[in-house]
Amino acid sequence: MSINLHLFSSPGDRDIRYIVDASRPYLADRDEPLVAYLPIASLTDGWGAFTEKSFKGLAHVVTLNTETMTFPELEAAVRRAHVLYIPGGNTFLLSHRLQVSRLMPYLRKKIMSGLPLVAFSAGTVLCGPNVITSRDMNMVETPHFAGLNLLPFNLHVHYDDDPERDEWLNDFHVFQPNPVLLLADGAYVRVENKKISLARGEAWLLRRGQEKEKLIFGQEIKV
Repeated sequence: MSINLHLFSSPGDRDIRYIVDASRPYLADRDEPLVAYLPIASLTDGWGAFTEKSFKGLAHVVTLNTETMTFPELEAAVRRAHVLYIPGGNTFLLSHRLQVSRLMPYLRKKIMSGLPLVAFSAGTVLCGPNVITSRDMNMVETPHFAGLNLLPFNLHVHYDDDPERDEWLNDFHVFQPNPVLLLADGAYVRVENKKISLARGEAWLLRRGQEKEKLIFGQEIKV
């Protein structure tokens, strides 16, 4: 098992520089570098052309659409990819589309087998056991709340150290035991196999029945 995750709360400063920089080592020196871009957390992909432009000269970008592509087509694209990139949007819509398309188990299998995942916002929240700690609205009325289950904790992004938000998150722990990793914008969590660490920015770990713990740069995150 070889897991490589690059998880962000935000993608960059009015751009996706964090995403491109994290992807670069997996694309350099490849004959035909390919990024599988999965923008299905949004109703419309307004970042498609910008994403292709951002990766220009580094890799070709193939856009995956679970609404218009068959499962064999999606599977084939992921199989060829050197990096999987899942951007933001509505986390519940993202989980719903992955479940209905049957792509979720295949993505997890590929990521657990070594396909690097670079994600931000909704894409980051998806990496937990479930997506219940998303701050989005369940607009699609999905009954599917499963995440990729790549990490032993839930995730919450765009966190601003707000007491009201903490109270809302504590309600999650009334019913769920999973710790919650809270990521401020600019935060970057790096996962290499079993090692999980804060590579940049501010983050906290909220455990059930405990005060949240502020993490420090380079700290290994253990639950």
